Amino acid sequence: MKLKIDYGRDGLEIEVPESAPVLQMAAGAGLDRIEERLNEAIAHPMGTAGLRQLAKGRKNACVVIADITRPVPNFVILPPMLRILEEEGIARENIVILVGTGLHRPNEGEELLQLVGTEIARDYRIVNHMARERETLTYLGETSGGAPIWIDTLYVEADLKIATSLIEPHLMAGYSGGRKAICPGLMGVDTMRVLHGPELLGHPNAREGQIEGNPFHRQALEVAQRAGVDFTLNVAMNDQRQITGIFCGDLEKAHVEGVRFVEGQNGVFIDEPVDIVVTSSAGLPLDLTFYQAVKGMTAALPIVKEGGTILIAARCSEGLGGPEFQEMLLNTPGPNEFAACLEDPDFF
Repeated sequence: MKLKIDYGRDGLEIEVPESAPVLQMAAGAGLDRIEERLNEAIAHPMGTAGLRQLAKGRKNACVVIADITRPVPNFVILPPMLRILEEEGIARENIVILVGTGLHRPNEGEELLQLVGTEIARDYRIVNHMARERETLTYLGETSGGAPIWIDTLYVEADLKIATSLIEPHLMAGYSGGRKAICPGLMGVDTMRVLHGPELLGHPNAREGQIEGNPFHRQALEVAQRAGVDFTLNVAMNDQRQITGIFCGDLEKAHVEGVRFVEGQNGVFIDEPVDIVVTSSAGLPLDLTFYQAVKGMTAALPIVKEGGTILIAARCSEGLGGPEFQEMLLNTPGPNEFAACLEDPDFF
């Protein structure tokens, strides 16, 4: 049986036995009348006033977007919000679009055009978050778990704070979106060392598909709430990268509603675990690096037998990932040594 799986930009043809079960996410069709639906969701959000009301009297605004490793259709979701901000008196020069890179590299040049489209890239100020540049960060105290909270100053000092994101299963946070636009999107490296440290990474509840009792989710939400979020716009997407759901409003309420929706469209079912799973990391931009491709591996874990095999196709056109991750991979002989590196407070 010949199949084509997502791999890089063009996909990859593979051949598997005819008897092999083929599992595919049961995501629905993309929404029609996207512009109309966006305007409705922005005007009538969950748990907060509409964006137009929130923008009244504000001097400036910061709009957070995901970086190039997330397939968020910013060129679709940003224009109606930017238009409202300007109509309510926030001058274009007082609007900044902040790319939530976390510890990823900055996105510049052609990538900015891919992120937001030609017109927005030309007409608006776009800034990359730089987690290692302390002078660009503001300290907001500690979380209840003891993590120092360092957040991008551009965001902290903004009069109106807007976060956009994609909600999908996440190997550690349960689901992406919502609070993750801020944490880890805009947090400093010292915050990252705790929230991506061994204690949280190894917690049994810090896993894909679980929000309840997830310590990473709880601390990330705490960080985002401390930084403040006036309005969120989250989307869900199918495997064709079409928008299937729009969830606007309060940071937590809109995210919870989006997670409920995604739970129903992203799961697949199989009678029993198998010996071998062949999968991918969903293609560009999700398989840009091996670091990102790990998400495809963890998604397969629940359906592979203990001691089984996962074969993953990932283009990894930018190599292994960030310099710290690459150094650890290349200089540790096995998983135990790799885990020991994570326990070093200066491992990244």
